[in-house]
Amino acid sequence: MGIGMQIVYLGFAGAAPLEAEAGAQLVRLTRFGDLISNCHLAIEALRPGSAGFRYDVRLDLITPAHEFQPVAHCTGASAEAAIRGAFDLAEKELEKAAARRRVH
Repeated sequence: MGIGMQIVYLGFAGAAPLEAEAGAQLVRLTRFGDLISNCHLAIEALRPGSAGFRYDVRLDLITPAHEFQPVAHCTGASAEAAIRGAFDLAEKELEKAAARRRVH
């Protein structure tokens, strides 16, 4: 069984290309299936300022023991870039966790 993902959009309706990007990024985490079983992705359109919309992306990892592991927020003018940034951070954290498990 693979890693599940729930996506919520805040402040906008969302779009199929964002779901596709999130799905593509989730594939990167499948090698950590023994460390995570699910994730929650929140994509929020922040109120526009002088530079236009910005997006805040929050990714929370859920372990097989149902423990919650939040990943740092990523913000950017592009929702896709912020999604990639959140998954980059998650991958780095999971690589560290996997290395710690190998040592013990």
